Amino acid sequence: MDPVYVRGCRLEVLPVGASDDAVGRAPIVFLHEGLGSTAMWRDWPQSVCQATGRAGWVYSRRGYGNSDPVADVRHAGRLPPDYLHQEAWEVLPALLQALEVRSPVLLGHSDGASIALLYASRFSASACIAMAPHVMVEEVSIRSIEAAREAYLHGDLRHRLARFHADVDGAFWQWNDAWLSAAFRDFDIRQDCTRIVAPLLAIQGSDDPYGTLAQIEQIDLPADRIERVELPGCGHSPHRDAPQETLRRIAAFLGRTA
Repeated sequence: MDPVYVRGCRLEVLPVGASDDAVGRAPIVFLHEGLGSTAMWRDWPQSVCQATGRAGWVYSRRGYGNSDPVADVRHAGRLPPDYLHQEAWEVLPALLQALEVRSPVLLGHSDGASIALLYASRFSASACIAMAPHVMVEEVSIRSIEAAREAYLHGDLRHRLARFHADVDGAFWQWNDAWLSAAFRDFDIRQDCTRIVAPLLAIQGSDDPYGTLAQIEQIDLPADRIERVELPGCGHSPHRDAPQETLRRIAAFLGRTA
């Protein structure tokens, strides 16, 4: 489809899973990780939409995939400490309005999961699925992000990411610099999460190098509003590390709640 312009920025947006069965069901909006893009999801959105009988939308945030780049990303264009809040409370609502999507199912991974939680804390959502969310900053997260910086500078990470981003340096540094800035250490959305009224599925891998189980355990919601899932032996990407079990959990959750 044609690019969608939001707040003067051209975003790469793709529809997935449209079918007659999806009529009357809230579409799923997929929110990618800190180094993700539409292409990096691979065929996962299609699998989710097919398993749940829903249409979906996948988009690349500014600076990722084939969306508009961020000029001078390491200086004038550097992301502020509240960039996830801005994406959730300003950009995403404007995008959904442009797509004529109301009360979606939000499915986010990592940074995208945090965006999903923040959006659901202020706006209507039919359901929210958070895979490996960040609700606060942990030392294990910082150590892994520092290791990613070393892999980008001295290993093959840049090469592996380059096929997913038109501006791979911009995509990497806008995420890495923001997370490793001193100001970002105060990032904490646990209080925001208490305002979520949509049904929430929170999934965390037991072997996630970017966060511990505390990331989902400290989402303080009534038991009838949140379902927590720990995936044994799973790392930071449940949809890649344990795709069948993650898909089963999502389909069952949406079948019950949305």
